[in-house]
Amino acid sequence: MTGHRITDDLAAASELRSRPTPHDDADDHWIARGLVRGDEYCLAAAYRRWGRLVHTLAARGLGDHREAEDVTQQVFVAAWRGRANFRPERGTLPAWLTGITRRKIADALTARTRRIELATTLGASLEHEDRTVDEPERVLDRLVVTEELSRLPRVQRDVLELAYFADLTQVQIADRTGMPLGTVKSHARRGLQRMRHSLALASGG
Repeated sequence: MTGHRITDDLAAASELRSRPTPHDDADDHWIARGLVRGDEYCLAAAYRRWGRLVHTLAARGLGDHREAEDVTQQVFVAAWRGRANFRPERGTLPAWLTGITRRKIADALTARTRRIELATTLGASLEHEDRTVDEPERVLDRLVVTEELSRLPRVQRDVLELAYFADLTQVQIADRTGMPLGTVKSHARRGLQRMRHSLALASGG
């Protein structure tokens, strides 16, 4: 199941959350066992049953409903990919999802802090650095890049920030984020294409 397929299925599950289905009365144990087996229906059932819980926790932790929606998607994608690590006999599925949610909230807060620190550093540089012929242009370039990054989808933005500001290779980014290397390369390529297109429009190219 690809990342896009998972996202599409979760979006469909969200729309169906309030509709009755043949398994609405199934217990948590049935959903948990099915998820571990790789049953895509059980992933959708888990999303319908606990998606609101995950979103509430994310919104409370982040204070931003748009970010909370993003984190909710990430949680269920992570649950699907890591389903082999879940042991129904050791704990409940909602408890396991809650643990994943807390980690994703922490990741989102770390990324937010990194962006704030970067913006603060760039602002300080613009205010205090010597006004040589080259320095203002260099700092302005960095500010433009930072502004363009902020407009990208979150995953693309995070990948490019790790590449350019943390100076990580794509292999290191894959290790740090847990994403497959091919996915990292794809996000980097699409993010750069978006930035180039945006900058070309801004310059009248």
